[in-house]
Amino acid sequence: MKFITGKNRNQTEFFCLEQAIAQDNEVRLIDLFVSAIKMEDYGFDMNFIDNGRPAYHPATLLRLFIYGYLNRIRSSRQLAKECKRNIELMWLMKGLAPDHNTIANFRKDNPKAIRKIFHATVSLAKNFDLIGAKLLAGDGTKLRAQNSKKNNFTHAKIERHIAYIDQKLDEYNIMLEQQDGDITPEQKAEIQKRIEKHQQHKNKYQGFKEHLDQTGQVQVSTSDPDSRQLITRNNITEVAYNIQATVDAKHNIPIDFKVTNQNDSKAMGNMLRRAKTILGNADFTAIYDKGYHTGTEFKYANQLGVQVMVAIPEVASHAPDIAFDVENFTYNKSLDTYQCPQGQTLITNSKWYFKKHGKTTNRIKHYKTKACLACPAFERCTKNKAGRLIERTEHADLIDQNKKRIEQNKETYRKRQAIVEHPFGIIKRQWDFYYIMTKKSIKHASADVGLIFTAFNLRRIINIIDHDMLKKYLSVLACFLFAVMAYFKRFCAVISNPEHHTIKKNRSFFMPLNGLYLTAG
Repeated sequence: MKFITGKNRNQTEFFCLEQAIAQDNEVRLIDLFVSAIKMEDYGFDMNFIDNGRPAYHPATLLRLFIYGYLNRIRSSRQLAKECKRNIELMWLMKGLAPDHNTIANFRKDNPKAIRKIFHATVSLAKNFDLIGAKLLAGDGTKLRAQNSKKNNFTHAKIERHIAYIDQKLDEYNIMLEQQDGDITPEQKAEIQKRIEKHQQHKNKYQGFKEHLDQTGQVQVSTSDPDSRQLITRNNITEVAYNIQATVDAKHNIPIDFKVTNQNDSKAMGNMLRRAKTILGNADFTAIYDKGYHTGTEFKYANQLGVQVMVAIPEVASHAPDIAFDVENFTYNKSLDTYQCPQGQTLITNSKWYFKKHGKTTNRIKHYKTKACLACPAFERCTKNKAGRLIERTEHADLIDQNKKRIEQNKETYRKRQAIVEHPFGIIKRQWDFYYIMTKKSIKHASADVGLIFTAFNLRRIINIIDHDMLKKYLSVLACFLFAVMAYFKRFCAVISNPEHHTIKKNRSFFMPLNGLYLTAG
């Protein structure tokens, strides 16, 4: 029987990397995309000391990371390994193989520049008319931090630890006092050693407590100090970061992201402001879930001139009979009164009261009527012995407008989940990027998230746009940038030459080169 046989491993062959990579291989698109970027404009450090071993060009490391994230490889050690065995990376990196520390430091040291790279993908999507800029959806998703629950501390947790240590210290001291003559010197030394260890732990926890008291924070994480214990799903908590994202509805392409360690309630206004800046106008509608239903955020959106549709939360508390819930009271704006289901009018003294909800303090008005006490529906309406009291916040008009918009555009609002959950589903479930790779700060976490969203946008663009068209477009940009750099180098050479103090206005030298390459945004 005959079998297919391989080549002799000792046989010498000529091998060309260029021929090994097909023309339609997406690695060529990665190369062209980075080539079309002027690295200095994006904030990458290009000034390296000439002494010693030369540094790796930022574009080289950027190519490596984009390829890695597109292929679900984020580990710096794994990327270093792939450089030596992955033929696509050998071609992309031109045979270079940086060590894992160099790779990791590039990601850690360039969070702002990486964010600008992400915005370059948004610009690229705009150029191909992939951004509709009419309907946006925003939401947050939790990505687990490089910090376990064990290393996350609240006031209550610290107090429990200190109480346990104090109990153990008391036990050890009693043992030393009562059994001084019954224990050996070795046993006594061991007890003293345990006392010292517990005292060190106590000092550590007291340090955490002092930190919380001084900063006013509610939690402290030791290995990743900016991360927080957040509710992820079904009241399950994780030490994580909350990733806010704004997604355009036309092709489910994220146009912005922000890494936070807080919940959603105060995120909408800031994300809308950023979206307005990115799109250059406020002619869009933004849709959010009920976690963003906050009066101050409605006010911010109104000031920006952006229409929002935010899901209405469930009623926090019901009347004894739900027919008498506050939603069934009719507000008369012109008279500034409420009418109850029984036809009675609730009036206000026009005085503003302050009510605190969490860290937010809102102004509210009170509405009531003397007819309550004699009303036959009193017990069905309220448990307050003084009668029914309606509270109306200063943002109630904006909240009512939001409710009307949702009622009038139910089909539009139903698109929210399909729009914003699409990127999250791909990133977390398909790519398995459910945790933050970097640690130590929000800044470092932002670099990791920036590369995730950069990879996602490039994947969407590659999937939507014809390969040849995209390749030609990026080739033109890359060629233009090379031309710009060549002219710049020539210019520097001329002005640095002492024999040429005056530069002649040569039309071929001073070509009108307008910024056609990808801008930093």
